[in-house]
Amino acid sequence: MVTTLAELIGVLDAAYPPNLAQSWDSVGLVCGDPADEVTRVLFAVDATAEVVDAAIDQRAQALVVHHPLLLRGVDTVAADTPKGALLHRLIREGCALFSAHTNADSADPGVSDALANTLGLTVTGVLDPKPTAAVDSWVVQVPRTHAEAVLTALFAGGAGGTGHYRDCAVRVPSIGQFRPMPGATPAIGAIGELQLVEEDRIEVIAPPAARTAVLAALRAAHPYEEPAYHVTEQASFPSGVGIGRVGVLPEPETLRAFTARVRAALPKTVWGVRAAGDPDRMIEHVAVCGGAGDSYLGKVARLGVDAYVTSDLRHHPADEHLRAGGPALVDAAHWATEFPWCAQAADIVRRAIPAVETHVSNLRTDPWTVTGTE
Repeated sequence: MVTTLAELIGVLDAAYPPNLAQSWDSVGLVCGDPADEVTRVLFAVDATAEVVDAAIDQRAQALVVHHPLLLRGVDTVAADTPKGALLHRLIREGCALFSAHTNADSADPGVSDALANTLGLTVTGVLDPKPTAAVDSWVVQVPRTHAEAVLTALFAGGAGGTGHYRDCAVRVPSIGQFRPMPGATPAIGAIGELQLVEEDRIEVIAPPAARTAVLAALRAAHPYEEPAYHVTEQASFPSGVGIGRVGVLPEPETLRAFTARVRAALPKTVWGVRAAGDPDRMIEHVAVCGGAGDSYLGKVARLGVDAYVTSDLRHHPADEHLRAGGPALVDAAHWATEFPWCAQAADIVRRAIPAVETHVSNLRTDPWTVTGTE
């Protein structure tokens, strides 16, 4: 059975939903025909020239990377530009390029889950959880004789869906009452007379973006001149997705030992692994963030963890963090903290599409290549 690039994209989008990406990000298919056949996929952090060469040498029909090749706006992908040359080579060789960036950072599991697992942590929470999506709760009173028609209209207008479920509603029998006044044209009852009606109290949820459509559907299907309804926006709660993870070690250990653990677990780089804090401080509860994470120092300090593992930490923010009594800091190479994700993504594809051959590139695409001791 032929596996298409579109099927591969479907698996990756299900694992790393594009709607989790930051607004400034650029994720998804960069080049390639969704109708093309895919039998072999290479996973890497970056689409460098060397990685592209490897993908072509391995006859991969798709290269899946974490960092977008075209993150910022461009006005040319000419073959005589560095990025354009890579794209032209990929297209000529029939190899698609796909990226999962901040959507993979926030997904569950995602980049930081892979990092936590590599370090031997049991994940207990999210460092910076995304709130659950806003949702409207609609309550509508409708004569029982018209309940089915109104409910069908509400569903057609976009209400009644949650997760993988559709046509969801609550119906409660009730007695409605109203008194039409002069100027009204009631569908039931007479002017000046109190009217009691057997009704259903219908409750459905809908995304806020569907308010106009749901209201129009309600008014079109409801028999009353003035339908009785109200809409409440439900409170949002932290979700299981978001940037970074919080976890716990199997046993407490010193910062010195924990730093050695991180160094041994991650691929070797010129940047290496360095720690800030008392070497003898005991470490048990740990926050991690694959990639650059110094913007979350404030959140980490409030979590009460013992250490924070991330990359690209800067001198002054790190110094101020420690002076304020924040947890110990462990700084590793940006590429190294995100590399474990490649195996995670490859495993997800392998499980979903066993016929597709998956490989992880071991090429170190960390830009730092020389130390002062060499």
